[in-house]
Parts: sequence; structure tokens; C-alpha cells
Amino acid sequence: MFKIAICDDEQALIVELKNNLKRYADETETTFCFFEFHDGMELIENYQPDFDLIFMDIKMERLNGLKTAEEIRKTDSTVGLFFLTSLSRYVWKGYEYGALNYLLKPIKYGRLKMELDRFFSRYQVGEELYISFSNDNGKFKVLYKDLRYAETAKRNVLLHFESGEQVIYKSMKEIASLLEAQQQFVRCHVSYIVNMAYVKSVENLEVVLTTGQHVPISQPKRKDFMQRLADYWGDML
Repeated sequence: MFKIAICDDEQALIVELKNNLKRYADETETTFCFFEFHDGMELIENYQPDFDLIFMDIKMERLNGLKTAEEIRKTDSTVGLFFLTSLSRYVWKGYEYGALNYLLKPIKYGRLKMELDRFFSRYQVGEELYISFSNDNGKFKVLYKDLRYAETAKRNVLLHFESGEQVIYKSMKEIASLLEAQQQFVRCHVSYIVNMAYVKSVENLEVVLTTGQHVPISQPKRKDFMQRLADYWGDML
């Protein structure tokens, strides 16, 4: 099932778009679950990190689509985004926020089908894998490829990624089971898991990342870590 958010201040447009999406779902034997929002602020306040696709009007009264997209991209860089507009002059601005494309109103089914076919062909090959979570700061979706390392933080785990760091309310054991299922992650210490894509070098009992950060290696795990790193680098060469 794919979760689709529709954000538009025209209810008639929402109804028309949902009907077209239901037609596409029937034709492709796909299941959609719809979430309706009538302005950008409502979408942000009720945002779910497991949304797969957003259709959003650019011109809305309370908070326009461009500003809404800017806020969404602060916590979710992966969700598919189509802008809806009757004014083509806004189109190029939308691409700054990672829009897949735009759909001119009134929306024609043929154009919608073409864009959905393109989106789902990329989605189905697992182009971007991510971890989603919530904490006191909000809801987040982080690509595995952007996650540098994870470390134990009291009873939780602190994730370090390209745009900052956030606490995830899970144990290191739980996070390790998720990360180590990905080829690039390896446990270098009982309290640390590192993304080998960011490893620049190893100095004694420390991993030096390409970012300049240092992550400790425990003596018991050093041999296995070095072997995993050699295998990873070998595969990458």
C-alpha cells in the first residue's frame, strides 16, 4: 500500500485527483491510501514520515506549496513530490525543492499516468532506502547513504547524518539489526556502528571519517572491522 498526501485548498481538485488516482490504482492493481490537507500548515502539522508521494498546490493562502516543501525537505529528502499549478511561471522554482515534476490544472489523466508510471518504476527498484523515526524534535526520514554513524546515547541511539544529528528512541541492538542488514554498515565498537562509505582511514583504535570525525574501534572488534573494511573497499575499487 502506498500512502499519498494531497494538499490543495480546492476541494473539487482533491476529489478530481483522487478519482484519477483510483483509476490508475485499478488499472495497475495498486493500492493507495489517501490523506487530504487543505493548506501547507495543516500538512506540516500532521506530516507522516512514511508518506510515499505528495501532490501539492503551489498557490495556497495560509502557507504556499513552495514554503511547505522547504519545511518538508528539512526532515524528509526522499518523499516523491508533484506540484499542482495553473501558473507555469512557478514551475522552475519548484524544482529547487526536489519536485519530481509538476502537473498543470486541470489535470489530465494521460499526463498523470505517465508521471506515475515513471515514479513507480524508480520506486520499485529500491532506488533510495531510508530509516524513518520520530522524536521530540519531529518526524524524520533519513537515507541510509546519508547516515555516517550511530552511537549509543544513554538508553537510546544518536544518529549522525549529513544535515545534523538526531536521537532515535530505540536500543543499539534494535538499530544494529536495521543497519547491519545494509552492506555498508559495520559494528566497530559495542557502542558504535559506522558507514564504511565515509571511512577515510584507520589510525590505531580510531576510524577517521571523510568528514574529519573520529569514531572509536574496540580491540575485540578491530580484526573483524578491518576485514569487513578491506572487503568493502575491494568491492568499491
